[in-house]
Amino acid sequence: MHAQAVEEDAGVISPGSLVVVRDETWLVTSVEDTPDGPLYAVRGVSDFVKDTTASFYRSLDDISVLAPEDSTVVADTSPRYRRTRLWIESTLRKTPVPVDHPDLTVSTQMLADDLPYQREAVEMALDPERIRPRLLIADAVGLGKTLEIGMILSELIRRGRGRRILIVCPRHVLEQMQHELWTRFAIPFVRLDSEGVQQVKQQLPASRNPFTFFEKVIISIDTLKQDRFVHDLRHHRWDAVVIDESHNVTNQSTQNNQLAHVLAPNTDALILASATPHNGSNDSFAQLISLLEPTAVSPKREIAEDATQRLMIRRHRYSDSVKDEVGENWAERRPPEMLPVEPSPEELAVAHEIASTWTHPPAGHGPMSGRGSQLFPWTLAKAFLSSPVALRETLRNRAREILGKADAGTLAEIPPSSAFAAEAAALDRLGALNEACLPADGTPRSGKYQRLVQLLRDKGVARTSPERVVVFAERVATLSWLREHLLEDLKLKDDQIAVLHGGLTDVEQQRIVESFKQSSSAIRILITGDIASEGVNLHAQCHELVHFDVPWSLIRIEQRNGRIDRYGQRTPPQITALLLDLSEVDGFDGDIYVLRRLLEREKEAHEQLGDAASLMQKYDAGAEERALIDVLRSEKDVEDVLPEVAQIDPMSAFLQGLLAQDSAPTRRRDGHRAAQETSFATGLFTSDADFLLSGLTELHTEPGRPIASGGVDLVLDRSTGLIQFTPGENLGRRLDHLPQSYLKDRRVKETLHLTSRADVAAKRLRAALDDDTGTNWPDVHYLGPLHPVLDWMSDRVLGGVPSGEVFAIHGKVDQPWVIFQGTLTTARGQIVSSTVLGIANDHGTLRALPHTAPSSLFQEIGLDPDAIGTAVEDPAQYQALLRQAVPVAREFMEQRIAPGITAAAEARVQHWQEEQQRWEADAAHTRGQSALLLATRDALAVEKKLVTDMLPDRTFARPLLVVVPRPQA
Repeated sequence: MHAQAVEEDAGVISPGSLVVVRDETWLVTSVEDTPDGPLYAVRGVSDFVKDTTASFYRSLDDISVLAPEDSTVVADTSPRYRRTRLWIESTLRKTPVPVDHPDLTVSTQMLADDLPYQREAVEMALDPERIRPRLLIADAVGLGKTLEIGMILSELIRRGRGRRILIVCPRHVLEQMQHELWTRFAIPFVRLDSEGVQQVKQQLPASRNPFTFFEKVIISIDTLKQDRFVHDLRHHRWDAVVIDESHNVTNQSTQNNQLAHVLAPNTDALILASATPHNGSNDSFAQLISLLEPTAVSPKREIAEDATQRLMIRRHRYSDSVKDEVGENWAERRPPEMLPVEPSPEELAVAHEIASTWTHPPAGHGPMSGRGSQLFPWTLAKAFLSSPVALRETLRNRAREILGKADAGTLAEIPPSSAFAAEAAALDRLGALNEACLPADGTPRSGKYQRLVQLLRDKGVARTSPERVVVFAERVATLSWLREHLLEDLKLKDDQIAVLHGGLTDVEQQRIVESFKQSSSAIRILITGDIASEGVNLHAQCHELVHFDVPWSLIRIEQRNGRIDRYGQRTPPQITALLLDLSEVDGFDGDIYVLRRLLEREKEAHEQLGDAASLMQKYDAGAEERALIDVLRSEKDVEDVLPEVAQIDPMSAFLQGLLAQDSAPTRRRDGHRAAQETSFATGLFTSDADFLLSGLTELHTEPGRPIASGGVDLVLDRSTGLIQFTPGENLGRRLDHLPQSYLKDRRVKETLHLTSRADVAAKRLRAALDDDTGTNWPDVHYLGPLHPVLDWMSDRVLGGVPSGEVFAIHGKVDQPWVIFQGTLTTARGQIVSSTVLGIANDHGTLRALPHTAPSSLFQEIGLDPDAIGTAVEDPAQYQALLRQAVPVAREFMEQRIAPGITAAAEARVQHWQEEQQRWEADAAHTRGQSALLLATRDALAVEKKLVTDMLPDRTFARPLLVVVPRPQA
């Protein structure tokens, strides 16, 4: 029987509320702000709609909710007041933490090492002074940006701001990102790679927006640029968007940039991540900053003075906040080995020809004229330094180009009178010399290749050895050539050498990357290009990296090295570079010196600046390469282009900002776990596992009046914290949204294996990389605070208690109390304040006794896991007290809580409005309409309504419990 229901204003319906819609009772699971008003996601509670999910708009349906005054007081007859504890715990779990809560809540309880420097990034993103969570995580390679992203997202989810999340990242790290967020944070994402997109097309009609069907999506920017997705994105709002490797969206003329400007205004939280956020162009960097905060970039493209400090966080391996924290979990890299290689006679002949004809011709200019004549000789030189097959490919590409222009079939057919005759002859001559390096017998006449074979043998790479090596080269032709010959010369099996490059599909790229992480993988040598230099973690089974050819860029070298030199690497990584010794070739004699100096400077910059790009101050790999070409052409001195660390210009605006962050005093570094325990932990259960087990026990031990059904064959192992059970149909449907490969590999819908102990879960996660099952998914999952099983249990508990019932128990009180949960919400339904308070009957006068933390209040009244008490007789006698207490609780929230919070929110809104007005005034006096200016105007228009809706709107008091004095013995 339902108590009387009354229509409740949309602003005070929050997750956990029981509502009546279409004559059925529903549990509100989330509230989403939409252009058509709040959208309430619900799960059926009453018999006819039990376990059914639906969504309702108040504008289309009458949504009623129980009036607090009409709640029915009932006695709890369960042992240790288990039903009361389950119901209150579930209610508070389903209630979001206030959006502006300054401390961390759940992120410190995830399956990750507790590193203060990572918490600093989360705190910065959640700064309550911000209008919205917006941050550029610019940490150097290897510090764990993915973990910082996961921590931020977990905190947003706990605050009710992370229901719909989109992560955009490179194709080859889609699975890696999905794996980290599920195994460490229990946040399930649907991975829309090429296979995932096909599955979506099979599940959904072509007219259905996939982003309304899937709440949490990981997708590559290449896939997202497809027309059907772009169209859908313009009509979809997200709670949070993450753009990984965000330096790839700074070019205004690209689809990537346009896509970023579609996403940025349509999300509440925006997290950008990049180890190289600045490419040397202030305009490009302004693009990133404007995505985060439109008014931080003036209409004249000037970045606000404090914008970098407010919107970006940057640390490196040797920052004060990092170096003392990483310990043995990040082994110091060994000194790099720079191995000079003696070239073969055939290679020497090619080098002499390139130097004398192309890069340093006696006449002052080479055979090529026109566009590209200055750079193409160095393209040849770079291809030669990569491999004979790379040079062959470059020569053939250029030959096809001039043959088309000269309208000839072969280079020999180009007449002597042609403008292309000299170049054709030079190309033909160089090609013939190069072919001598590639004899028909299959053994390359390449000194560098032979040295690589010897090096790999010295490192113990063999068919029966577990040793792993990553070999980097720049040209795809070189990658395939190396694989072909290394298979034969090292007597390896076909599956023991893998090649990774951008020409592979996203699924193929992910398969190779994930396989290389497993000890059971057959791969012994991973040969890859610079596609693997961004975002890929290759350190799980490998600590050896070889630069077969050295990129002419500090940024590229640093990115490559970061694949194995990163947090979590416990074996000192060894970086080796092969340098072709061409000292006897005029024109090439300085190359080995320059490349050696490049490697030395990368090491210095890594250790002292934490940012190799800061040394050359180019912030772009292409710009660095062009500067080095100037050195090789003797137009610049190497010491000017590659200065010592002590000689860099400290007044570089961007560098100054980075160094200021590196030396800035650390933010709050202690007390986060304690803050969580005192702010939002209830103390009603000893742990998340205790809550789950108590719920499962309640499901099966009261058949006369069960909370719900589901879960069988429960197995416990106290020594490992293992909880094993078979999920019922209802829970099984929820598990459908977990990563599909995890469901398949671990058969989760048949049996769930969870553990409450982080040390055991971490060990099982590491073991997944060391077993022979061929999967990276652990066989036991960590039961973190956001695990979907806990959310399922909360829903089952709340849905199982008849609508409008409030339990009464005996407690350590002298007079009867009514315990309330008080909330203050915005027009969007977001909670900006949540508190628990007791309304005590003090000799006939009702007074409010607020508590800053639920645990202190419940401890005071004696409600905890060891609570002992008898059932309250005649609970209906306290009905009048509950009715009288409701207005007292409301008055307390309206007069004591709301004014201060409202004043602080209004001040933040006013500050934003002043910044907007200042920007618009500047825009009115700015000539021209740049793309950035137009995009900023659009973003500000979206923010205007958003900011207004962030003001506190209404208070609500929900009765949780009636506590009466224990009977006298």
